[in-house]
Amino acid sequence: MTNYQTVLKENGVTLRSITEEDFPTLYQLIYCDKEPEWKKWDAPYFPLKFVEYDEYVEKITKSILLEKDGPESQLLIEVDGEIIGTVSYYWEHQPSNWLEVGIVIYTPQYWSGGYGTDALRAWITHLFNQMPLARVGLTTWSGNYRMMRAAEKVGMQLEGRMRKCRIYQGEYYDSIRMGVLREEWFEGDSACR
Repeated sequence: MTNYQTVLKENGVTLRSITEEDFPTLYQLIYCDKEPEWKKWDAPYFPLKFVEYDEYVEKITKSILLEKDGPESQLLIEVDGEIIGTVSYYWEHQPSNWLEVGIVIYTPQYWSGGYGTDALRAWITHLFNQMPLARVGLTTWSGNYRMMRAAEKVGMQLEGRMRKCRIYQGEYYDSIRMGVLREEWFEGDSACR
C-alpha cells in the first residue's frame, strides 16, 4: 500500500495521501509525548484523548476506507521526505457545501518557517479545484497567532470573533472564524496558485 493517490507540492512542502506505512509515524507524533507541544496551540482547551495504537489504526483505517466521494479529508504534510503534520477538512454543513479546514504541524522545529502557510495554500487550492465550494473556512482561537497569520497570508479574512468563549490556563480567549470565497481565491495574483 505505498502508492499515493494524492500528491500536491507547494514550494518545499508536499501534501500526500496517508498510507498504512505512515501509521506508526503519525501515532508517534500525536500520542507518544504525554504533553505534546503542538497541543498547546491546537485547541488546547479540548484534552488530547490517548488511544492505544491498535485503536488508532482501526480508526484511521476506517476513515481512509470510507472516503469514496470527494477528495481525501486528510493528507500528510512532508518536508524533505519527513512527515511533519497533517491537513484536513470537515463538513460544518455538507448540504450547503460549508467546509472547514485544519492544519497541524506536530514538529516544533518546522514552526514559523512558512511550511504551514504553503501547506494551507496547496490544500485550499486543491479543495476548490476538487469540489464545487463557494467558500473555505477555518476556525481557531485567538491564542493561536501562527494559525491566524498563516490564514491571513493565504488570503483568508476574519469573518467572525466570538469573544471570551474559550478558557485555557485560566485565561479567556476568543474563537476566531476566517474564510475565503472561491472568487477571492482565484482572482488577480491568486490565479497562479
